[in-house]
Amino acid sequence: MDFEQNNNRSEPLQPQPLEPIYGSAQGASSVINTPKKRSGWRIFWGIILGMSVLANITLVLMLIGLAAAFMIGQEGIFTEEVIQGGPRTAKIAVITVQGIIDSEQAQDVYEQIKSARQDKRVKGLILRVNSPGGTISGSDQICNEIRKYRKEEDKPVVAFMQGIAASGGYYVSVGCDKIVAEPTAITGSIGVIAGYFVLQQLLEEKLGIQPTVFKSSEKKDWPSPFRPITEEQRQYVQDKLINPAYNRFVQIIAEGRGEVLTLDDVKRLADGSIYGAEEALNEKLIDKIGYIDEAAEEVKSLAGIEKAQIVEYRKPFSLVSLLSSRSGNILKIDKSTLYELSTPQVLYLWSLY
Repeated sequence: MDFEQNNNRSEPLQPQPLEPIYGSAQGASSVINTPKKRSGWRIFWGIILGMSVLANITLVLMLIGLAAAFMIGQEGIFTEEVIQGGPRTAKIAVITVQGIIDSEQAQDVYEQIKSARQDKRVKGLILRVNSPGGTISGSDQICNEIRKYRKEEDKPVVAFMQGIAASGGYYVSVGCDKIVAEPTAITGSIGVIAGYFVLQQLLEEKLGIQPTVFKSSEKKDWPSPFRPITEEQRQYVQDKLINPAYNRFVQIIAEGRGEVLTLDDVKRLADGSIYGAEEALNEKLIDKIGYIDEAAEEVKSLAGIEKAQIVEYRKPFSLVSLLSSRSGNILKIDKSTLYELSTPQVLYLWSLY
């Protein structure tokens, strides 16, 4: 027994398989996969970082765009401001003509009317006029846009005279269905005016400058700023510029006020005179004295509605418009200025302005 026991003890020990240094096969497998998990997290956070960078770049570009819009404004873009509450299903839009009428003013009116056309809830317009007039072309363009809107949209337009609606200001007003004027409004001044500077004495006697003009025919530079106008030249300007513009003015009034004024009535009133609201009402140049509420009631009546929200189109504020308005009084002498000073400007303008 002892021998057997000793034999048993003397049997060589079987070598035991060494365990993997990193643990079991399962453990080894998990260790091998660990780098892959870390790589996945790196990709995830890389994507997040990239998206963050792109978002910041987009935000910076948006801020630059907003700053640019603030600086220069956006052409043709108007904001809508509610000036009198009412149901949003029915609107009356106020289109504003303010200051001297020119091509820029005409373009603004066109854009405002375009906004009104696109909004099917607009049932009619109020043309708010506070202007002494301006260029013939600008006045005619605005009047034409008003008449087109009335015809194509079959919606009423009422003019509201606020302060001054003289000459070109009256010209644009007669394109409307009705005219309402404030009690203190000034209108009329139906006619045409033109003027220019004669620079001959200043150039020749004061500055010693002798202008030289080359022309293909005698009338090419009539009238000339370099010499006094003759009676023949004066009649030439009258026939070619003043009379056609005047006849156009009279025709537009006769068409717009044909229900209450005859052509002879218009010619009698079209002597350049200005009229206060009371006198204008008596002469049938306007239909009613009142304020914007009365103008709105006229639109509602013509549109066949009882209630409406009154909105006004306004240009967004821009830094450029502010700076240009502040610098508008600075005298700038360039080719355009010299041309305007030396060339007759034929205007529908109240001369006192």
